[in-house]
Amino acid sequence: MATSISLQDIPLSYVEINGARLAYRTIGDPSLPLFITLHGGRGFGSHGSDFRAYAPLSNHYRIVSPDYRGHGLSSFTPPFTFAQIVEDIDALRKHFVGEARAVICGGSFGGYLAQQYAITFPDGVSHLILRGTAPSHEHEAEALEILQQRLERAPMASTSMLAKVFGAFKDDDEMRLVMFALGPLYAESTYDPDQGLESARKTIYRAESHNALYSEEEKYFDYRPRLREITAPTLIVVGDKDWICPPSQSEIIHKGVSGSELLVVPGANHSVHHEKNELVIAAIRDFLGRR
Repeated sequence: MATSISLQDIPLSYVEINGARLAYRTIGDPSLPLFITLHGGRGFGSHGSDFRAYAPLSNHYRIVSPDYRGHGLSSFTPPFTFAQIVEDIDALRKHFVGEARAVICGGSFGGYLAQQYAITFPDGVSHLILRGTAPSHEHEAEALEILQQRLERAPMASTSMLAKVFGAFKDDDEMRLVMFALGPLYAESTYDPDQGLESARKTIYRAESHNALYSEEEKYFDYRPRLREITAPTLIVVGDKDWICPPSQSEIIHKGVSGSELLVVPGANHSVHHEKNELVIAAIRDFLGRR
C-alpha cells in the first residue's frame, strides 16, 4: 500500500519556469539531495499520485513533484512538446539546487521524459529511476494486443478508445469518458468502480495538450539508439502485469543502459509504485544506498 500522506497536509506551491507557472508539492529538508518525480499521463497526469507514492523517501531526499505545463494545476502555456518539458525539468532542478545533480524518477510518460532528460542533460542526473515505461512508441502495438486479451476486464472499453489515447481526443469530455472506461485495466487488484468514478471526476483532462504531445512530431519518440548515452546509475521497476508499458519494454531499456538494474514485480500492474509501495520504496532505498 502507498503511504497514507494526504495532499491536503502539504501546501501547493508555484514557480515560474520558462514562461510557465508550474504547480508542485515538496516534502523533505531543503538541505537533502533533490529527488524530482515525473508523472505519467499526457494531458491528464498530475503530480499527486507520485508525490504520495515516493513521500516515504523524504527522510533522506527532498521530494519535488511538479505538474508539467498544460497539466494538472500548472498554467496552460504552450508549447506542449517533449523538448520543452525536458527544458522545464532542468530549469526546475536549477531553481532548487543550482548545478547540483538530482535523482530523476519518472513513470509511464514521465519515464519517456526521464530518459530524454538523462540523454540531454547527463550532468543534471545523479540517479535515474524508471517505472512502468518504454523506450519508444512501439510499445503501443504491444499494448493494443494485450488490451484485446483483457477486454473482458473493462466491458465499457474498446480498442478504438485506446487508439484515441495513442492519438487524439475530440475534447476534454471524451478524454474523461475514455479514461474512465479503461480504468479497470490499470488495477491488478480488485477494481473499485466508485473510486474510479471519483478519480475521473477529480482529474483535470486537457485534450489540447494531450493531442499536441501525440502530434506527428512528438508521437514517434525512440530512445533505443541513444540508451547507451545514459551514464547515470539506473533502476528500472515494472509490474509483471503492466499492460500499457509491458515488462518487455523495460527489458529493452535494461539491455540498452549499461549497468542498469531491472526489478520486475510479481502481481503488479502499471501503478506498481502504489500496488507494491513498500517493496518499491525498499528497492529504491537499497539502490540509492548502493549506487
